[in-house]
Amino acid sequence: MNTLYIITGPAGVGKTTISKGLAKRCKKSALIEGDDIYHQVVGGYVQAWKSGNHLKTFWKICINTIKIYLEDGFDVVFNYIVTPENIQLIKSSIQNYNIKFIVLLTDESTLLSRDKQRPIDCQMNERCLTLLNNFKNRKYSPNNILDTTNLSVDETLNIIEIDNKFIL
Repeated sequence: MNTLYIITGPAGVGKTTISKGLAKRCKKSALIEGDDIYHQVVGGYVQAWKSGNHLKTFWKICINTIKIYLEDGFDVVFNYIVTPENIQLIKSSIQNYNIKFIVLLTDESTLLSRDKQRPIDCQMNERCLTLLNNFKNRKYSPNNILDTTNLSVDETLNIIEIDNKFIL
């Protein structure tokens, strides 16, 4: 049975790095970067956190794309900012497949250090800490949280692959 891996966490935590690594480890996989889909809108673009955004359309596109890949025998790795409410939408829309949901978190100094490794135009600086605190205040199940503070990329990938606690 194919698996949908949902990777989320604050900016700078390593969502893209982990998602790409996970997709490469799968025999047949598709990597869906939520930011790429969200930024497809050009005319009328509104940032996701502002009123008038196009998140409703975004989630329709994401869910339909995920379904198509799963139905065609792919494992899917999806990364974006995913709230507990978004998880309910995904679970109700995608059934009969394994779904692993992983919230990547780290401590503040590690997050700032990782952010500095990003290209300068992608660095969030202190905003990373605000986003980290937002994630810590959401009502995620402890089973879905993976603290990567002291983990290498390979260690993180191994845990995601092996640990069944992330299964929804």
